[in-house]
Amino acid sequence: MPEGDSLRRAARKLQVLVGERVAVEAPHPRAAAERVAERLDGRRLEAVDAVGKNLLLRFEGGLVLRSHLRMTGRWQVVERGSPRHGKPWLVLTGSEREAVLWNGPVLELTARATRRLGPDILARPPDLPAMVGNLRRAHGGRELGDALLDQRLVAGIGNMWKTEALWHAGLSPWLRLEEARDEELERVLAEAARLMHASVARWSDRRAVYRRAGRPCPRCGESIHSRGQGDDNRTAYWCPRCQGMPETGKEPRGA
Repeated sequence: MPEGDSLRRAARKLQVLVGERVAVEAPHPRAAAERVAERLDGRRLEAVDAVGKNLLLRFEGGLVLRSHLRMTGRWQVVERGSPRHGKPWLVLTGSEREAVLWNGPVLELTARATRRLGPDILARPPDLPAMVGNLRRAHGGRELGDALLDQRLVAGIGNMWKTEALWHAGLSPWLRLEEARDEELERVLAEAARLMHASVARWSDRRAVYRRAGRPCPRCGESIHSRGQGDDNRTAYWCPRCQGMPETGKEPRGA
């Protein structure tokens, strides 16, 4: 699933259409059923912002289009009139370029869903005390790796950056919130913000532990472990030597 950094990059690409009146079409039948194109066609695109894992496109007249990409969606910007293969969900056509949304399962003319989000991990600066406060108000028995994915507590972190931030912070995904110190929560959040800002600036597919089960840990050489976690059974990846084992719930405090 695209995470907050991916949405920031998408918002940056779409800036080329900001200020233009755009022609809007919805070739995909499911998108057409939402009547988005009818309400937005010919309006000026005033701003494009990323909020957590959401992209908000603000049009004149106070209309806000929320796009959530889930697992398969992607935005691309191409030259006007470029050939297409398949039916995109939405096309915004400006004077020279088109923004094309492929496989975009969530399109709605409201930003209501973003009101339930926690502080954005990519805010400058990130509100770490508010995020720690949200984690503290969550159930104390909840595991840290699962809690970091809860968009109501912290917005923008997905499974990949959760995994990498925990490894860099030397904390176990299995650490229960009630056992974590405030400085440890703040440390992993700061690592997530640092790594994701670096990804926005220059995306790289180099990862320390994410999807590297069975390979040696870059820090200590121990084999990376993996296991499902939480109600959604998202795969956690971690180094048992650097970060601790789920059987004990303990992690090296000195990392």
